[in-house]
Amino acid sequence: MRIHQLGDGVPEVAVVAGIHGDEPCGPRAVERLLAEGPAVDRPVKLVVANEAALDAGVRYVEEDLNRVFPGDPNGDTLESRLAHRLMAELEGCTVLALHSTQSTAEPFAVAERVDEIARAVVPHLGVSKLLETEGLAEGRLIQHPHTVEVECGLQGSEAAAENAYRLVRGFLDATNALTRDADAPRAADGGTEAGSGVDVFELVDPVPKPPAETYEVFAENFVEVSAGERFAAADGEVFTADRSFHPVLMSPYGYEDLFGYAADRAGRLGDGTA
Repeated sequence: MRIHQLGDGVPEVAVVAGIHGDEPCGPRAVERLLAEGPAVDRPVKLVVANEAALDAGVRYVEEDLNRVFPGDPNGDTLESRLAHRLMAELEGCTVLALHSTQSTAEPFAVAERVDEIARAVVPHLGVSKLLETEGLAEGRLIQHPHTVEVECGLQGSEAAAENAYRLVRGFLDATNALTRDADAPRAADGGTEAGSGVDVFELVDPVPKPPAETYEVFAENFVEVSAGERFAAADGEVFTADRSFHPVLMSPYGYEDLFGYAADRAGRLGDGTA
């Protein structure tokens, strides 16, 4: 695990990248920010978590780091021990965790619940969707208090790396960490960066996929699938929806045993419905 800091003092704001070694967008955003060395009003901790997996270009070395939190200092796997160390490093911090996906190029935010941190941070990230995962986030960093995750775009793409950098800057601005010109309003103070609203989706159930040689997904993420509509296939066997749902993180090969997840639209930040 590699740790950097912008500014002096004890950080209360942190960015975590490289939880998965096959998602390089976050570490690239961290390196870009370090190269620029922006002035900060609040110290910021920058963490590149799973260096061994990054060096190998694999999701994890022994087990998925984002499934083993809070970890164990004496754990049997590298990732279990890393999870424990990372939790200690993030104590007392408001956290942004950077990921990428095989499901959609459009960045979106993820939070365990729509709490005060999500309400304060997400509208200033420049995303239009927030996924609430309460009850379905076991073993994930997102369970750490005051944490927001972002899916930055398609895994391995230049666009995801660019999005990750933009999302980090938005997060640091929203948490009043970045130094700004005196006449430029901060996003957190109602500046023009705040955006007009964010649709909130509530994660409901995983969507399993059976063992097969080939998979297809017909649904578009965050676009409602109606009851009876086909959404995926495995070796030509077509699956249709028992009820209407919004697919999220759905792709043919992103997960070993899941197509993705089903979600319901829960409202919109800023209009009192979520």
